[in-house]
Amino acid sequence: MVERRTAKKQVNMKTSLGRTILGVFCWFYAGISLYPILWLLFYSFKNNNEIFVTNPFGFPRVLRFENYVKAWSEYSVPVYFGNSVFVSVATVFFTIIFALPFSYAVSRMKWRGRGLVRIIVSIGMFIPVQAILIPVARIVNGLNLSSSRFGLILPYTGINLAFATLVYYGFFVGLPAELEEAACIDGASVFTCFFRIIVPLVKPATATLVIYIFLNAWNEFILANVLVVNERLKTLPLGVLFFQGAFTTDWGAMGATMVMASLPTVIIYCIFSKQVENALTVGAAVKG
Repeated sequence: MVERRTAKKQVNMKTSLGRTILGVFCWFYAGISLYPILWLLFYSFKNNNEIFVTNPFGFPRVLRFENYVKAWSEYSVPVYFGNSVFVSVATVFFTIIFALPFSYAVSRMKWRGRGLVRIIVSIGMFIPVQAILIPVARIVNGLNLSSSRFGLILPYTGINLAFATLVYYGFFVGLPAELEEAACIDGASVFTCFFRIIVPLVKPATATLVIYIFLNAWNEFILANVLVVNERLKTLPLGVLFFQGAFTTDWGAMGATMVMASLPTVIIYCIFSKQVENALTVGAAVKG
């Protein structure tokens, strides 16, 4: 009896030690992961001398809020910010609108050639952006969209469509067919089954795609740099370039701009984080 208690006590001590080591490692990893964000925040409140010479890594000695004022008032950040928000939100909307019915059609309906069509769309995931720059630019110019925000929205939608259809296809395949069969017995049409039964069940996938597509559109630089010719239509990643001058660069204002550029992505993730956790399991799609 005493030996059992001793053995049990040793096991508990090992378990406690293991949890302590794991907790220390997790806190250490969290600190390493969060430090770049804190460094960017500190960076946005410093001047050039403090950033590069006197205090590159520490807390700013003086909180220079004028960096944010300068970035917002002197460098057209509101215009670039509004363009990025419009383009990113529109890209998310059109990608979801197109991917949902397409994925439903190829996964839940029986028609000739559906497998081939799905493979053709999925191939888009393996085509790098650099390979389609010239064709996309010619198409956008041919449609006279180079002076419109849709000159970015349409290519962004096409690029993200392949991944979105793949994610939705995996969720649709995992849903039981009895859901639609029961609805059809009750007299529901195909559109009623799709909008009232299927779409609510794939909310976790939709939330995941909203974050993924928004981040892709928000941070995209290569296509935007080639396709956008109108100064007033530039997005925020392009606007950061204007902080770099021929002889000097306002690094503090640039840091303030990058902090403001990071806020929408953080807000989007906080809103949809619970759904993203549910999306880690296919079974969560059925549970809602």
